[in-house]
Amino acid sequence: MATQAGRKRVVVVGGGFAGLHAVMGLARLPVEITLVDRRNYHLFQPLLYQVALAVLSPAEIAQPIRSIVRAYPNVEVLMDEVLGFDTTERTVHLRSNAKLEYDYLILATGSTHSYFGRDEWAKLAPGLKTIEDATEIRRRVLLAFELAERQMLETGSHPPLNFVIIGGGPTGVELAGAISDITKLYMARDFRHINPSEAKVMILEGSPSILGMYPPELQAKARAQLAALGVSMRTGAHVTDVQPGYVMIGEERIDAVVTLWAAGVQASPLGKLLGVPTDRRGCVLVDQHLNPPGFTEIFVCGDLAHVEQDGKQVPGVAQPAMQMGDYVARRIARLMAREHGSDGTGVEQGFRYFDKGDMATIGRKAAVAKITWPFHAKWSGFAAWLTWLVVHIYFLIGFRNRIAVFWKWAWTYLTFVDGARLITGSQELPGWESQAGVQRFAADQPLDIASPKTR
Repeated sequence: MATQAGRKRVVVVGGGFAGLHAVMGLARLPVEITLVDRRNYHLFQPLLYQVALAVLSPAEIAQPIRSIVRAYPNVEVLMDEVLGFDTTERTVHLRSNAKLEYDYLILATGSTHSYFGRDEWAKLAPGLKTIEDATEIRRRVLLAFELAERQMLETGSHPPLNFVIIGGGPTGVELAGAISDITKLYMARDFRHINPSEAKVMILEGSPSILGMYPPELQAKARAQLAALGVSMRTGAHVTDVQPGYVMIGEERIDAVVTLWAAGVQASPLGKLLGVPTDRRGCVLVDQHLNPPGFTEIFVCGDLAHVEQDGKQVPGVAQPAMQMGDYVARRIARLMAREHGSDGTGVEQGFRYFDKGDMATIGRKAAVAKITWPFHAKWSGFAAWLTWLVVHIYFLIGFRNRIAVFWKWAWTYLTFVDGARLITGSQELPGWESQAGVQRFAADQPLDIASPKTR
């Protein structure tokens, strides 16, 4: 895309909530915009766990970035990876060896998993940040039941189907509730030799409570709803080791046919490449205008930004990321107006996060919600779940996505049919062989496979 004479060039790195909102806000200004992302789609991360647990397919929560911005001729999209910056020359260096010049740079590359220095655990306990993560979790969870069915057929027994989730925040709670739902509601009649509803789901949380960012009364209601689903919870449980087929809490071993990670995040490594101060998670320390110290032309948004407000860090979730993207677009518009001899209207304001509330779904008809706008309320149960459903459909990008998700949810709710249970990739599960053992029936003890296991 050739830059028109006199137009500013804005480079946006990251096509998530913050980056996309910045692009949409800037697209109507006389600027040339380049959006760089390693993937060609925008992912609606709040629904990613539903892909992981086979309720939705990936295409229903992702939209090609090019189709989102196709109406704006001043926006180009590059599927590439940023390797570094030259803040003196104002250039962005890409893996393709291309260099992008910028007048304004917006970094919104989000966060990834943190295993607190034990990165070897990643292969044994996948987290949930990408579509690849979600399909890997789906593979492991569904494969556990398939292997158990096969083991039951071969030997007459199978290892306990224990699913352990490390981390009791919103992601951990959502995963636990969804696993419980599919085992008790959606797969109960699908197998002939095992009973999926006998599977056990456990949350291990290192802090004193699950959903620690929620008010105590909602924490209590979440615990009650999880208990009703058969999910067990252990707080103050610090995992000291993760191995194939089990996790350790001190000297205590907890067997796990599948272990999932929802305990920690760290910022994208791109923030450190700027050469500016970062916090212990790698988030860039920014001022009230979302600029790192000394760089008024660089903006950092979303999970990558460390923003202080009222003595607390603004949370790294979708809602503030969207607001940061919107703010940066307005800020750049104001700066450009100043260059043309106008200060614009109103008093210059820094970014301020407007908290509309938090929601976490726990399972079918179960959720907790803290609403702060347009009114204050604390809900749980079906009302909170219905609110969660409406809000998430509303914020999905693309009319087709909204219709597809609404139809899939309605069909699943009414029929108890789960249509995205596809296993792709390897048919091996870490630790399965050690748990299954080598039990075999003797040749003179044939196994009757004609009759399903009595339930």
